Amino acid sequence: MNVLVLGSGGREHALVWKISRSPMVKKLYCIPGNPGIAELAECQKIDLGDFAAIELFITGRQIDLTIVGPEQPLVEGIVDYLQAKGHAVFGPDKHAAQLEGSKIFAKNFLQKYKIPSAHFADFTDYNKAITYLNSLEDGMIVIKADGLAAGKGSVVCKNKKEAGAVLKSMMVDKQFGDAGQQVLIEEYLEGREASLFLILDGKNYVALSPAQDYKRALDGDLGKNTGGMGSFAPTPVLSKTMLDRAISEIVEPVLSGLRFEGISFKGVLYVGLMITESGPHVIEFNCRFGDPETQVVLPLLKSDLMEILLASVQGSLDRQKVEFKDQYAVCVIAASGGYPDAYRKGKHISGLDEVDDEVLVFHAGTGREGQNIVTSGGRVLGITALDKNLKTAIGKVYANMEKIHFEGMQYRRDIAEHGWKLVL
Repeated sequence: MNVLVLGSGGREHALVWKISRSPMVKKLYCIPGNPGIAELAECQKIDLGDFAAIELFITGRQIDLTIVGPEQPLVEGIVDYLQAKGHAVFGPDKHAAQLEGSKIFAKNFLQKYKIPSAHFADFTDYNKAITYLNSLEDGMIVIKADGLAAGKGSVVCKNKKEAGAVLKSMMVDKQFGDAGQQVLIEEYLEGREASLFLILDGKNYVALSPAQDYKRALDGDLGKNTGGMGSFAPTPVLSKTMLDRAISEIVEPVLSGLRFEGISFKGVLYVGLMITESGPHVIEFNCRFGDPETQVVLPLLKSDLMEILLASVQGSLDRQKVEFKDQYAVCVIAASGGYPDAYRKGKHISGLDEVDDEVLVFHAGTGREGQNIVTSGGRVLGITALDKNLKTAIGKVYANMEKIHFEGMQYRRDIAEHGWKLVL
């Protein structure tokens, strides 16, 4: 098969890495890719918003399956466009992608089918939002931009004063552009977060290793929200008992609701969970693989990913047997100085050739200048290590983080720490 992956981040590098190991793949391409991906696939610089140019590339290269990595083209309808041209695509169509593209659509769906989630109210008028906020008891509150905001549109506020400032930044100052035209004010749920990835074929599903990511920029879950500073899997937060509850109380009702709504979801459905004292609740949906969770989930997958993706497209997941490694995987993100605020690009990266052979380096925000690999984004690299012992995996990843250098490099030093304590 000739296979095309769309995207340029760490998630797409992990996808390309895993797909490249499949005997089913004859030729592997990526649009637009990055220097790490270019070592495994032929990359082509095409804008992901240029559906016509992508379709022309697919036709010219006789691509058998296209895999869409990021959320923006999914929400904009790239799957619908390519399918209408007769191409096989892994990913949900525009209707199904609303589960991520609009948080209000997702919350109304959850409410309609009585799926556990936080109470909420939504607003398009700033003054009405402030009036509602002032009517609440003071305490922790969650403010969410309705649309896509690069994983940064959900803000946990300590009190009403902080929530008011966030509402102003979203609705008046347009921090997230059109994504903040409509906002949600949501009940804060106390508990532990977990990420559950399901691959769907419209009727059936398979669940991947439950993971956990770290959104805050600084140790101890302090600092600003980011796209994700690290992850590990499987997370003990989703014990066998709690996973069974999540399947019966959330996953099965979600799939039933999708069928009732006439939504044939083919692709990845990410269910962001909060495990509270009363059980699992849905925080959010994503309609694609997560970043940086993909960098731990796929290395733990023993089965051929291409077989699973093809079965999703063909509607035959019920015939797939999926196996996982009996190990833990830990990923730590090396970010540019200043991220998630302003940061400088073009910093030379050294030490990549010194990383242990068994440790995986996934490029996210990198570029090439001559023979040098340089920084080109906020999240630059994802370093992933595996081991049967979680503490050992943590030790491996941090030992290798010390071998990599670029000016301003920053990373969290507590990724998976609480998970290791729960395992004990």
